[in-house]
Amino acid sequence: MFRTLIAKQLFIRVAFLLTLFLATFAGANDVPAQKIDRLFAAYDKPNSPGCSVGVVRDGKFVYRKSHGEASLELRVPLTSQSMFYLASVSKQFTAASVVLAAEQGNLSLDDNVRKWIPELPDYGHPITLRQMLHHTSGLRDFLTLEYIAGRDISGLSSSNYVLQLIARQKGLNNVPGAEFVYSNSNYFLLGVVVKRATGKSLAEFAMQEIFQPLGMTHTRYYDDNKLVIPNRVAAYDPDKNGTFSVDWSTIFDIVGSGGLMSNVDDLLLWNDNFYANKLGKGTLVNELESGGVLNDGKAINYAMGLWLDEYRGLRIIDHGGATFGYRTELLRFPDQHFGVIELCNVADVDVGGLARQIADLYLDRELHPQAKLVESTESLPDPAPFDGVYLDPRTHVVYTFTAKGGKLMAWGLTLRRLAANRFSDLVGNPITFEEVKGVMTAKLDLQGETYFYGNKVQGPQLSKAELRAFAGQYRSEELDATYGVSLDQGNLMLTIGQQSSMKLQAITPEEFRVVEIGTVVFHRGANQQVTALTVYSQAARGVDFRRVN
Repeated sequence: MFRTLIAKQLFIRVAFLLTLFLATFAGANDVPAQKIDRLFAAYDKPNSPGCSVGVVRDGKFVYRKSHGEASLELRVPLTSQSMFYLASVSKQFTAASVVLAAEQGNLSLDDNVRKWIPELPDYGHPITLRQMLHHTSGLRDFLTLEYIAGRDISGLSSSNYVLQLIARQKGLNNVPGAEFVYSNSNYFLLGVVVKRATGKSLAEFAMQEIFQPLGMTHTRYYDDNKLVIPNRVAAYDPDKNGTFSVDWSTIFDIVGSGGLMSNVDDLLLWNDNFYANKLGKGTLVNELESGGVLNDGKAINYAMGLWLDEYRGLRIIDHGGATFGYRTELLRFPDQHFGVIELCNVADVDVGGLARQIADLYLDRELHPQAKLVESTESLPDPAPFDGVYLDPRTHVVYTFTAKGGKLMAWGLTLRRLAANRFSDLVGNPITFEEVKGVMTAKLDLQGETYFYGNKVQGPQLSKAELRAFAGQYRSEELDATYGVSLDQGNLMLTIGQQSSMKLQAITPEEFRVVEIGTVVFHRGANQQVTALTVYSQAARGVDFRRVN
């Protein structure tokens, strides 16, 4: 009996220690989940939109939770089955459709796009489907074109209209294959190619060749604005007073560059397919994850609807999306079989940054230590010399930097400081300031090459007579739009259709910055009278207008 009592006590003690160990182990494992909850805590309140989040490791969710409301009007909470508009995350599915169509012999990735879309002009250089997949085609971005034409993109519901708009463009952003310029026109047109090459719309082809085989039963392209989408999520913009305004469209049904509707649960299946491909004949994953190559042989880190990058020493593959108030992100660490699915319905969420913070929690032992950024500016010179407007003469793009309180700001946010004359842009690319022959310059490096290189410019003080010379009506056949330029209380103003007037700020005697649309360059004829203007923006360069009065 004594032995039995001893054994019983020993069993109770071992059981207690085992229970304590398991509780401690479970608690330790739950720490990342608790920290993720804190990352999204701001949305866990009534009357707030938010995010549905899935964290995947080895094909299973290690975290799946939704924060916030799917509809503020209906007071419906977000869930892992809530249907979001994925915006540019859709591009990888469009690319997959093109690759699978090529596997079936319907097309070749090296086809000239005019083989399938002869409506496009002959620009003197062939544009291949492969170049379009890598955003090196030079085709101007149709969403930017609509915007600088003064039209609201939320009302777009005609693929034929978008195709005609792109086909009216007489010029390109760059020689095909010469440089990377992200353009939604590429993926919209690839959707058109899929339809003409296979006889099935992009929505039909993707459903049959991707979504049904993978069991993604709720995923589809929204190519018909009369469709009923169960569990569809509305999107919102935050207001200054802590409330929200509606920012979404049920009319917009243009697909290819965007347009996919899906949820966290379905996207787990897509994530898994990159590790055990079930689609097509076996080339899909390798093609999608192969980076583009420029004409000069230089590799770029945009693959097919996917960015190839590195984070804290580990290889990552990702893509984000932002249209209306939707913000989405799919991030994968392929070597660690780890991924983050982040779908949000509020416009101010930094989905890319949050996805990486989530990765920090789960991959801490595998990630390299973070590079120390300069946080104290006490030992560094004041950034005031970098304050100003910078003009890149090659692209006519303008960047503006503002120094205040020892910090440098751009694009509405404070830039992280890397060194005395180096800063990080909003997504981690380095901006370097340097004085060259007495003129301050700013250089932004992207994908290992110079994306922006501009001199600091001091805008000239033009007289009323000089400004009045630019006044008039200017017409663009490429945009089917008219600009009105007028002098109002000493300021040169630009009006497009029914939009509010926009101020033209002189940066050279003939070149003006318009914050809302880009740069406007005026041209003079033989008699020195102003005869035309050209608009330059990041994704639509060199759009011409002729003076009509």
